Amino acid sequence: MSHEWIVNALEHLGNLGFIGIALALMIEIIPSEIVLAYGGFLIANGEISFISATIAGILGGTMAQVFLYWLGYYGGRPFFEKFGKFLLIKKKHLDASEKWFRNYGTIVIFTARFIPIVRHAISIPAGIAKMKFSQFVLYTTTAMLPWTLLFLLLGIQLNNHWELISSVAGKYIRPIIVIAILSLSIYFIVHYVKNKKNNCRT
Repeated sequence: MSHEWIVNALEHLGNLGFIGIALALMIEIIPSEIVLAYGGFLIANGEISFISATIAGILGGTMAQVFLYWLGYYGGRPFFEKFGKFLLIKKKHLDASEKWFRNYGTIVIFTARFIPIVRHAISIPAGIAKMKFSQFVLYTTTAMLPWTLLFLLLGIQLNNHWELISSVAGKYIRPIIVIAILSLSIYFIVHYVKNKKNNCRT
């Protein structure tokens, strides 16, 4: 994806203020971390408030995932195998997200938001599995809060150098990925032990 194209697109959306940030996240053509870092830049320059940018980040990010959820709910895997490339969803994204959802269940909707590859498509197997919509929205919204705050704060710190977010964010994202995977592992172990005890009683 052209760097110049991204800058131009964000500058045009930035003219819409926090609404532009929400729209950019809903469309999801530009990675969310870049959009949110640009939002931080707008905050640093007094063009939008921190609160409005946070709301836009959570709302836009959640709506993008709700869209994928509904496509999974109504279209199923065949839809994404045929049209996924137009949504920047690759087969490896589908395979990985389905495996994670199958192994860890609905809780992965929260933790997978912080894990590369899986987070791009985790909403799809949730829709295919007909996960309860209110639960899906709750987990997604809750996950979008720390993700939004992190990149807005980094964008504020970088200010005019917000375009460097991809190289700067790594040291912050890696610990989050480790925590997310550990949380899933602990959840899986506790769930497994609990089920085993229940089976022994019966």
